[in-house]
Amino acid sequence: MTASTAIAVTIAGSDSGGGAGIQADLKTFSALGVYGASVITALTAQNTLGVTGIHDVPADFITAQIDAVFSDLAVDAVKIGMLSRPEAIGAVAEGLDRHAIATVVLDPVMVAASGDRLLVPEAVESLRTQLLPRALLITPNLPEAAVLLDEAPAADLAAVRRQAERLRALGARAVLIKGGHGEGPDSVDVLLDSEGFAEFSAPRVATRNTHGTGCTLSSAIAAGLARGMSLRAAVEAAKVYLTQAIGASDMLTIGRGHGPVHHFHAWW
Repeated sequence: MTASTAIAVTIAGSDSGGGAGIQADLKTFSALGVYGASVITALTAQNTLGVTGIHDVPADFITAQIDAVFSDLAVDAVKIGMLSRPEAIGAVAEGLDRHAIATVVLDPVMVAASGDRLLVPEAVESLRTQLLPRALLITPNLPEAAVLLDEAPAADLAAVRRQAERLRALGARAVLIKGGHGEGPDSVDVLLDSEGFAEFSAPRVATRNTHGTGCTLSSAIAAGLARGMSLRAAVEAAKVYLTQAIGASDMLTIGRGHGPVHHFHAWW
């Protein structure tokens, strides 16, 4: 009898430059031995220098993609990324309920590495109320956590922990606040789940090739979950994978701005 194939789905925006979004997610799934499918929520005209245009996919077509994928594929985990408008968020929330999807990693993407905003302001409340309660894990960085809570970014570890508690109170079963935007020699990610707090630390890598780091981490966690790992094991493995991908990013020569991480560092 053939063993079942681990399948993960990314619900996110497309990055025409290939470094973030759907493209980064599918590369990550493939690198970690998981079959990847996709639901595209927006098209971006984007490269390593920035975002020059966003074309939103109509909500009814997001619904059509969700129903096509989930009615056929035995999906083990879902990663959600860029959802720029309330209508898209509503369509995804309804789709998760309709197909009874519980293993959801939500990366509340708001701003690209270039600084370009990817989420309209009125969508923040929709994200907060409709998707956080449906997520197994949310993975905001420090600025995103602050926006979700409508307060200043955390300045120290104690503040990060307080924000994690407040975010979990909004309904997510677990919260991982990423420390990439923090200070100090190490990047420390703080996880709060039903067991309490855990920290995942790695030395910072001196490179400007950081495009798609958030997408890659959340996708790597979803890949681990799809393969049957516990949440904490999936987070730990994803942190290791991303750190190695950032460390190898200077092996690539891609674009003139914030280049991508090296998703296939173990093979190329």
